[in-house]
Amino acid sequence: MSVFWQLSDTQRTVHSFSQSRDQLIEQEERFSNRTSLFPDQLPAGNASLLLRRVRVSDEGSYTCFVRVQTYGRGAMLMQVAAPFSKPLVTWGQESALKPGDAVALSCEAYGGYPEAQVLWQDGAGRNLTDNITISQVANEKGLFSVKSVLTVILEPNSTYSCRLIHPLLGEEGQASVTISGQALGFPPLALWLTVALAVCLLALLVALTVVCRRKIRESCEEMRAEEEAKELEEAKELEEAKSSAATPLKS
Repeated sequence: MSVFWQLSDTQRTVHSFSQSRDQLIEQEERFSNRTSLFPDQLPAGNASLLLRRVRVSDEGSYTCFVRVQTYGRGAMLMQVAAPFSKPLVTWGQESALKPGDAVALSCEAYGGYPEAQVLWQDGAGRNLTDNITISQVANEKGLFSVKSVLTVILEPNSTYSCRLIHPLLGEEGQASVTISGQALGFPPLALWLTVALAVCLLALLVALTVVCRRKIRESCEEMRAEEEAKELEEAKELEEAKSSAATPLKS
């Protein structure tokens, strides 16, 4: 019985078995020490190939040839899938942020294959599609790191979720972040400056009130003194006029 596995596109040898033992002289180097059959199950017709330490580069079509008395063949497509890490959502917690400001939320995961789909949702479960960027970069092993950035206008107590969907394995995970009103408060420095400015303005208003009252009082006293002086002058003139009228004429 002979069993021969090869790559369908290049016809490179993956594994060969004949004369009751493995024949690996012509085996493709990248499969060395990673392949085996199930010899004890060959009489039952199991010619499956065991491929260990699977790599992204192993993905593709494989053809199996089996000869007992005549040749038979079959082909299969092997798809490689690697799960991503749990997604993590972060945002720039700048202390000066306030409602109405724009902020970038970042969702990251790594170590998966193939490329993933990233969905953003708000607290009500509505999909967010605007102001989103996504980048997926493969490392030397072919595994992807994915990063998606969502830019939103801040609202107090808002929740945003990032869902990572693997095209072969389904949903990989979800991460959320809630931006509370407390996180949007004034920073300590700005708060103290605001309080100091308010105190200064209040002190200035009090000082202006005192000065204005004093000026008004002084002005009223001056007007009262002028009125009294005027009344005294008028009374004096009236008295003199009466005295002149009472004096008899000399003959």
